Amino acid sequence: MKRSKTAALLLMSTVPLLLSACDRSEGAAREGVYTSVETCVAQTNDRSTCQQAFDKAQKDAAATAPRFANREACEASYGKEQCAERNDGASHSFFGPLMTGFFLSQMLRNGSPMSGFNSSPAFRDSNGGWQQPAPGGAGVYRGGAGSAMVPINATADHAVTTSRSGFGTSGSSRGFGS
Repeated sequence: MKRSKTAALLLMSTVPLLLSACDRSEGAAREGVYTSVETCVAQTNDRSTCQQAFDKAQKDAAATAPRFANREACEASYGKEQCAERNDGASHSFFGPLMTGFFLSQMLRNGSPMSGFNSSPAFRDSNGGWQQPAPGGAGVYRGGAGSAMVPINATADHAVTTSRSGFGTSGSSRGFGS
């Protein structure tokens, strides 16, 4: 009887090790919509990445924002005084929404940023929601019904870290900062 108790205790003590071996954590992603470089830095403590993400988003905004044939159509989607006339460099003018923020997504390993990040311009629609350009949707003139934008489900100026775990676990997310 004593041997079987000892064997059972030994087996029970190895269960946590076996279960933790199944959790092959792939890291986490830090994501957020920021209205300025300063608010991004306040949430992430990473001035360099925030500045680079803002600069990239600002550059991409001109190429990827939806284009409207007139100001009225743009303002119907993005609100009064939220649109500007632009030129595509080939003497074609159009109207597009003003960039009101930028989306930043960065992979983390053990709480530290891994190399690289993704960013895109963010636009506030007339309903107060956030949108970013859809992949491959740049340069399309829109009349109001359709749009080359996808919603961003995030609160502005609040970073969120989402855990991405391996076999045997489920993903979770938690906010930080605020």
